[in-house]
Amino acid sequence: MVFVSLPFLCVFFPLCMIFYIAAKNIEKKNLVLLIFSLIFYSWGEPKYVLLLLFMCASDWFFALLIHNTKNKQTKKIFLIITCIINLGLIGIFKYANFAVLNFTNLFNIESPALNIVLPIGISFYTFQLLSYVIDVYRGDVKAQPKFHIVLLYASLFHQCIAGPIVRYSDVEQQIKYRRVSIKNINDGISRFCIGLTKKAIIANTSGKLVENLIVSDALLNTEEGISVIASKSAASLWLGMLFYALQIYFDFSAYSDMAIGMGKMVGFDYKENFDYPYISRSVSEFWRRWHISLGSFFRDYVYIPLGGNRKGLKRTYINLFITWGLTGLWHGASWNYIFWGLYFFVFIAMEKAFLSEKLEKNKILAIVYSLFIAYFGWVLFKFENTSAMFTVLKGMFLLNKNSFTDFETTSVFLSNIFFIIVACLSATPLFKNVSKFISDRAEENMVVARVWSVITIVSPVVLIFISLINIVGNSYNPFLYFQF
Repeated sequence: MVFVSLPFLCVFFPLCMIFYIAAKNIEKKNLVLLIFSLIFYSWGEPKYVLLLLFMCASDWFFALLIHNTKNKQTKKIFLIITCIINLGLIGIFKYANFAVLNFTNLFNIESPALNIVLPIGISFYTFQLLSYVIDVYRGDVKAQPKFHIVLLYASLFHQCIAGPIVRYSDVEQQIKYRRVSIKNINDGISRFCIGLTKKAIIANTSGKLVENLIVSDALLNTEEGISVIASKSAASLWLGMLFYALQIYFDFSAYSDMAIGMGKMVGFDYKENFDYPYISRSVSEFWRRWHISLGSFFRDYVYIPLGGNRKGLKRTYINLFITWGLTGLWHGASWNYIFWGLYFFVFIAMEKAFLSEKLEKNKILAIVYSLFIAYFGWVLFKFENTSAMFTVLKGMFLLNKNSFTDFETTSVFLSNIFFIIVACLSATPLFKNVSKFISDRAEENMVVARVWSVITIVSPVVLIFISLINIVGNSYNPFLYFQF
């Protein structure tokens, strides 16, 4: 089940809210959320609920042992066991196929067919559980004595599948004592509707255009797909990757918006996960604005424990190399993701060494530079097949003996020029700033206040209506980050 589907929007979520509102106290409200979260997770693959339950039980148990043990060495042993269990399970389910394939290719032997299926959301809830146990070990939070609370924390359907990655310390008190106001509900509905619109209209439209201009998802990593890509004009590839950059941003930020919005409706205040990354003035800033919860996880639980930038310049670069290699690997069991992570490492290291000072001198050039690096980074990210990746890169610079442009690409560009402008502007704070400006004027002018009040009431209804129309007539609804 996905957020952008009729069963979720018309049945699951309304039922959840009805039962939640009807529940008399916080314990019963938590029980409602837990039951609906487990139903949500088991909708597509019920057997993997057992994996989720096991990992939660394991981390709950060892967190209690760590909390109740005074001996530091014993605490560390329990933490190591927890890490082995969590990372071992994610290693088996996410990376075993990749490891076996590379091993057999290296020694030129026949590869056994493991066919291990990746459980949805395992990368996200594993990191949440790891952060919880590590924080207990560090003394930042107390171990939760009730198993069902840890299970609720890890499985909340708002963010279990694709984030944001929530720290237990951020929601510990909210699980116990949260209250919901009318303002929370209104803000949550508005945020959810914005995310729904971003996904159903901008991300899905961009995704279909990517398939038209580059290659369909069905042929993405096949030999036939490579042949199709090689025949595309340079303009088609450049424009197609622009739409992919829009698709992946609006797809993932939309999911985060909807998660944050649903959280607000029931009293949870999840931290922001995106902050307009395409207006960044450096690659380092881009990663402070993109998937913020993942970046902060690797900073706090990998980079800083390795020594961060405290042990000299050489060690800093080694720590950055490890962190970004793991960041790439986290996104998928394929070499292109590792290359993608290390690609960003190179530019971040350059910025740390000398480039930041130069970028600060010209803000416009800095934004263009950041966009350029991010744009080509998405080429590495999209194509697991390295032959397809290099075919796209060569085609962009006319090295496939392809044409510069063609009638179809020109037609797609002209017929979607308004969409491109709106999508690109939506990736900036422009509309948010305009909304804030009008809201501030509404506090000073009664007429503006009344008009603005009507707009804020009507706009979520309009957005839902438009999005539902788009969903009903559209079979393209995948969330890209579900595969991670």
